[in-house]
Amino acid sequence: VLQDCGADCAKFQKSELEYKFNKKALERPYTSKHSWGKTYGEHKRHLEFSHDQYRELKKYAEEIGIFFTASGMDEMAVEFLHELDVPFFKVGSGDTNNFPYLEKTAKKGRPMVISSGMQSMNTMHQVYQIVKPINPNFCFLQCTSAYPLQPEDVNLRVISAYQSAFPDIPIGYSGHETGIAISVAAVAMGAKVVERHVTLDKTWKGSDHQASLEPNELAELVKAIRTVEKAMGSPIKQLLPCEMACNEKLGKSVVAKVAIPEGAVLTLDMLTVKVGEPKGFPPESIFDLVGQKVKTNIEEDETITEQVMENHVKKVKC
Repeated sequence: VLQDCGADCAKFQKSELEYKFNKKALERPYTSKHSWGKTYGEHKRHLEFSHDQYRELKKYAEEIGIFFTASGMDEMAVEFLHELDVPFFKVGSGDTNNFPYLEKTAKKGRPMVISSGMQSMNTMHQVYQIVKPINPNFCFLQCTSAYPLQPEDVNLRVISAYQSAFPDIPIGYSGHETGIAISVAAVAMGAKVVERHVTLDKTWKGSDHQASLEPNELAELVKAIRTVEKAMGSPIKQLLPCEMACNEKLGKSVVAKVAIPEGAVLTLDMLTVKVGEPKGFPPESIFDLVGQKVKTNIEEDETITEQVMENHVKKVKC
């Protein structure tokens, strides 16, 4: 499904439960409507894929030509993912301020994608200072850890703040909102990585499903992102080849407002700007023409061309 939608990578979440949670957390009663067990531990054990299942998923991803990785939710999960030879490590927001974990993960030498939900800018500076000397291949994702995420809590402007604070690393966006508009806007702001949760059915049991995209939405998102990437284009502002037809048809020229006799020195009140046939001087030249002499009679409403100007020197645009 992910490949059909145009995604580049499928990312799961891998936990070694006894390393991610302490005993009391695993024994805590879990009576939520989303629960798959009487305790939180039973619930998580029901949902967690085994090592063999992960190996099978990795093999399948290779067969269909898509990257496969996971968020390592504890240090032992990272060890397993390293052994699995994933292309990069995802650091979930819950481990971004886990500095020993960050050091150990960075030392594995794989690229890292680090989410920043629940963190402060001060913490993100510390994260940068820890990871950068060990492993320069990492990026930060702006993220708000709420499911589903409301637009007023997204704070896309943090992307710009990260770009300013960390200009030497890519910045991306991890979204838990509904719909695709906000993620597309993140790309327009320069996000180089976009992470979204995906489900086959938003009505399924589990708190994440309603904050996820169904396959048709993911396909729409990927298509929109590719369009925006193209549309970002160049920062150089100039007349483009695709604009030539419009310019030929509707581009304006300097035109005689009144009849101008041979030998007259042009003043501004002799000139106006219209769509002219033939084309003549462009409107931005009108002030340069003032004070110059004409060498032939020019009829009212006639285009001012180079041929009628005495010793006209064309100004070259830099």
